[in-house]
Amino acid sequence: MTETEDWRPFLERWSREWAGATAHDTAGDELSAGDQEALRARWLGFPPASEERVRALEERLGHRLPPSYRTFLTVSDGWRHAGGFVYLLAGTDDVRWHRDESELSEFFPGELEDDPTPEDVLLAGMWERALQLDVESDAVYVLLDPGDVGDDGEWAVYCHASWRASPPERYASFRAFMEDMYREFHHLRASSADRAGAEFVNPTTRKLDASVEAARLDALAGRYERAEAALAEASSYGRPRAAELRDQIRRLLGETSMVDFGTLARDPVYAPEIFPLLAAEHVDGDHDDAVWGYCLHGASDAVRELADETLRRTREGTYRYTAPGDFGRAVEQARDQARWGETDAAWRTLRAALPAWRPLGPDHLAPVGLCADPLLGPLLTPDRGRELLATPRAGQAGEAPAPAADPDPPGLAWLADEDPGGPLASYRFVLVESVRPADLPGRLGATDASELSEPMPLEHTRRQRRTDVTWRDEAMAAVGSAGPDWSFAWEARPPSEFAEHRFASPGTAASRGTRAVTVWSEPARARRRGLFHLSVAEDGAERYALTVRDGEVSSRGPVPEAFRPDRLFPSDDPHAGRLGERRALAALAAEFGVRLPRAALTGGRLHTVRTQPWNRPPAPGETYLIAHVTLD
Repeated sequence: MTETEDWRPFLERWSREWAGATAHDTAGDELSAGDQEALRARWLGFPPASEERVRALEERLGHRLPPSYRTFLTVSDGWRHAGGFVYLLAGTDDVRWHRDESELSEFFPGELEDDPTPEDVLLAGMWERALQLDVESDAVYVLLDPGDVGDDGEWAVYCHASWRASPPERYASFRAFMEDMYREFHHLRASSADRAGAEFVNPTTRKLDASVEAARLDALAGRYERAEAALAEASSYGRPRAAELRDQIRRLLGETSMVDFGTLARDPVYAPEIFPLLAAEHVDGDHDDAVWGYCLHGASDAVRELADETLRRTREGTYRYTAPGDFGRAVEQARDQARWGETDAAWRTLRAALPAWRPLGPDHLAPVGLCADPLLGPLLTPDRGRELLATPRAGQAGEAPAPAADPDPPGLAWLADEDPGGPLASYRFVLVESVRPADLPGRLGATDASELSEPMPLEHTRRQRRTDVTWRDEAMAAVGSAGPDWSFAWEARPPSEFAEHRFASPGTAASRGTRAVTVWSEPARARRRGLFHLSVAEDGAERYALTVRDGEVSSRGPVPEAFRPDRLFPSDDPHAGRLGERRALAALAAEFGVRLPRAALTGGRLHTVRTQPWNRPPAPGETYLIAHVTLD
């Protein structure tokens, strides 16, 4: 097929569809004379330009035209209605140099910086050297750039609408520009028909609508990549349902930009699943509530009431995702696992139940509302979103993907690999054996009446610290499961420094009738020596302890072979501090079979408790310096 033969069917199809829609929507006397002629001929173009006319244009310009525009002219010497805002594109008589007559180079890209990008350099020169193809438009420039040439000899097209207040959109060729304008024509006609309660139907729309339904079934069967590509294409044409279905896939892949779920938010069938996502984005972005009304436009009173209630619960942190049947029961189990830091186990619970998930209606592809759940949302990393989408659901047949490896590192040694300036670089924690996390307040709490808070992010625990710290160095500790038969209480970046002569481990009292392990670590900083402390208590009494500060080791009690200081922190090792800490943590994990959940501590939500003081009371005649803590 020649390039001319490739252009003609595309332009003829466009013309027929424009004529069909125009004849249906517009009385003939409302059209311009040119449009009336185009409607009668069912042809938006003009007679083809002869080879002589094309060559004469090239001689006038001093350039050979790029392939797709040159061939286009030999099919139609100009074009009406390229999209919705360019009413006439130039033929051979009207093409001219733009020469920055719009003076837009001052704004796009503006004055170049010292190290401009190649894209900015191209754009800076484009306005002066480009050909202008728009003849009549709604303040839209269509510029063909001889300085931006691809390997195929095509010149880039830059399209700029002043009312969009955004940089020009670049197309790799004139053909790519025209194909996008054809999609724009479809999108605008589909929107107009929808507002009027009419239909915009032709062979192209029928084919696209069939592809949307096929994509829906592909998505439910786990073929989400194929589904997303088909929905993206249909959405660019403005086909109903396409954007709403695609937004669900995009959200589970971690994308939030321009994801609004369209009409699903206003549909009472889907609103309970969609509004929590919109509310979470609204609250996280600290948006003004005046903005909230935008997503309620056209919604019924019942949906508006649901939306406002969802926003309230989201602000209060009381929203919980629910689902019916077996999947709903798995959600509750996973939430209970996640609130104790067992995030990998929680994800495995959800993943196993995914085939049992059922949609709320035909336009529901996946349990996307999980993303808004305070405890379960953090589990859905983009990788896990892909795993969810690749799992067949709603009774669709297909092969489930191989489970991905759990992202949480095992054991404790990962703590020594954290960024020295990061949120987990300084920490202290207590591990208690044979005690459930829910029972830790009774052993570690500052008072007998201490209770666990609602789950919260780690950074929120620091906001609950006392701002005047006396000797009562009480931690706001996150609690959870530390592996089979162990629980933990953890505090990052303690407000006080370790002082061995005042230190009183909460683990000692917590160990009555069992065992407890206490660890305190401080990285070396300016004017502050690095520290690592480990102590083990059993049945209310300390059994052994070791403290290392800048290579100086002190110990108490019969330290087991696994924790011998000369093995963990050898004196001849100049890097013994951080490496020694890593060895000590690895030995601790191996000795007791414990772990700490990195994902929950860094991005999840955990219950917290105010612990007993980590310092002893002042002795008679002894005073403590009072520190005022700045909370971050």
